[in-house]
Amino acid sequence: MGDNKNVIQDPITLTNGAVEQLNRLMKEKDVPEGHFLRVGVKGGGCAGFSYILGFDVPKENDQKFEINGIDVVMDKAHAIYLIGIEIDFVQGLNNRGFTFNNPNAKESCGCGTSFSA
Repeated sequence: MGDNKNVIQDPITLTNGAVEQLNRLMKEKDVPEGHFLRVGVKGGGCAGFSYILGFDVPKENDQKFEINGIDVVMDKAHAIYLIGIEIDFVQGLNNRGFTFNNPNAKESCGCGTSFSA
C-alpha cells in the first residue's frame, strides 16, 4: 500500500511565479490552518470546462500532494483532466493572473480559464 503514493508524483506543476503568488495570497487572505490549494474543474465556461483554483479543506475523494512547498488537494475524479497541467502566474501588460497549460485539453478558449476535453 505504501507504494501507491509513488505512482502519481506531482500530477501538476506550479511554476516559481505561481508559488510566489500563492504564498503571497495565503498571507494576504490569512488562509486558515488546514486549508490546501484546491485545483479542479467544473462544467461551464466558453469551452465546456472551467478550472477551479482556490483554498479549501480536504474532502473525502481528494488526493493530497505537496508541490513546491504548497499543499495541494485534487478530487480523484478530476485527475484525468488535470494530470500534467502547468499552472503559472503572469504579470503582463495585457494579461495578469494564473494561466493553465493543460496537455489534456483538446481546445482552450481565449480567456485561458476554459477548455474542452
